[in-house]
Amino acid sequence: MTERRIYLDNAATTRTDPRVVAAMEPYFTETYGNANSLHAEGRAAHKALEDARARVASAINASRPDEVLFTSGGTESDNSALIGLATAGGRTSGHIVVSAFEHHAVLEPAEWLGKHGFDVTLLKPRPNGVVHADDLKDVLRDDTIMVSVMHGNNELGTVQPIAELATAARERGALFHTDAAQTLGKVEFDVAALGVDAASFSGHKIYGPKGTGVLFLKKGLRFAPYLMGGGQEFRKRSGTQNVPGAQGFATALEIMAAEREAETIRLTALRDRFEAAVVGRLENTYVNGTDAPRMPHLTSLIVKGVEGESMLLHLDAKGIAVSTGSACSSGSLQASHVLMAIDCPQEIAHGSLRVSLGRWTTEADIDCLVDALIPIVERLRAMSPVYEKMFGASGA
Repeated sequence: MTERRIYLDNAATTRTDPRVVAAMEPYFTETYGNANSLHAEGRAAHKALEDARARVASAINASRPDEVLFTSGGTESDNSALIGLATAGGRTSGHIVVSAFEHHAVLEPAEWLGKHGFDVTLLKPRPNGVVHADDLKDVLRDDTIMVSVMHGNNELGTVQPIAELATAARERGALFHTDAAQTLGKVEFDVAALGVDAASFSGHKIYGPKGTGVLFLKKGLRFAPYLMGGGQEFRKRSGTQNVPGAQGFATALEIMAAEREAETIRLTALRDRFEAAVVGRLENTYVNGTDAPRMPHLTSLIVKGVEGESMLLHLDAKGIAVSTGSACSSGSLQASHVLMAIDCPQEIAHGSLRVSLGRWTTEADIDCLVDALIPIVERLRAMSPVYEKMFGASGA
C-alpha cells in the first residue's frame, strides 16, 4: 500500500480547491441573506449572486449575464435543458437527436421524452469516440427540434467537434445543447464561437463545490421551467439561490482559466507517461480514442482478459483510486454503454479502466500507479482461464 492515498478519479469529482473554499466562506457567515429579500442583507446577497453570474458569463463568453442560470449541478442542468427546451410552449411532439454515449443525465430525460410523444434518435459515434457532423446530417429531419452532444466524453476523454455539429443542427432549424461538464476549464469553451443554444456545467468537476452547476441558455429561447415555485433565476429555475455556491463556481472557473495553459501541458505529459508505460509493458492493452482530439487529464485503458472491477479493487487496496468508467454507473456489472456505443466487444469492454488526473497529481503518482498496476494485471491474467484461452499462456 502507498504511504498516502493517490486519487486518480478526477473525472468523477475533484477536491474543492482551498482558494475556492476561502472565497465561499464569507457567504455562509457574513453575507448570508436571501438574495431575493429586499432588506440590506438580501441586497448584499443579491449583489454577490449577480457578481458571480457576470463572472461566469464572461468566462464562457455569453452575450449577457442573464443567459447564465445557477442550478444544483450538471444533472439538473442537463435535465432542464432537454425537457425545458423540448416542451416549451406546450409542445408535445418533435424529433430529438442525442449521441449514444451521453451521460445518463442526458440519456434518461431523452428516454422520458420518447415515452411522452417525442421521437428520439440515438446517434452513434465513430469507433474512435467522435460524433461526425456528416453522421448527424444523415439523421436530421424537418421536424428535428433539438440535438444534444456532449463536448467531452466523460469516459473516453474524446472532444467532439461541437461547432460543426451545432452548425449542422442550426441549418435544419434545430436547437443545439451540449453537456460540457468534463471540458469546462480544461479545454477552450466559448458559447459564441461554438454556436450552442444551451450548455450544462458542474462545479465539482472544476475544483468547485458539489451541488453547484450552471445552465447556459441563449437569450430569447422558449423554455419550460423544470423547477417551479418562487420564480428565481429569471423565472427559469425556482428555488432560493445558493450564493456561496455561485461564488465558489465563479472562483473555481476563474482559477481554471488562469491556469489552463500550464495545466494542459503538465497533465498531457503525465497522461502520456502513464499510457506509454502501461501499453509498453502489458501485451493486449490499448488506449481508446488516441487518434481523436482528447482532454489532457483523462485516459481510457482497455486491458484484455481482466475485469475492470478487479483492477479497481486491487488498486484501491494499494491506496490508489481509479474508475472503471463513469462513477454514476460504477455499481453496475453491465458493460459500459459508452464502450458499447463505439463497438467495443462486450467481453473486452469489461476490461476498461479510467484514469483521470487532476491539479494535485504528480509524476510520482503516475509511476506509483504503473508499478502497482502491472503486477496486478499479470497476476489476474495468470489466474484467468479466459485470458489463457484467448491468448495462450504466454499472452501472445
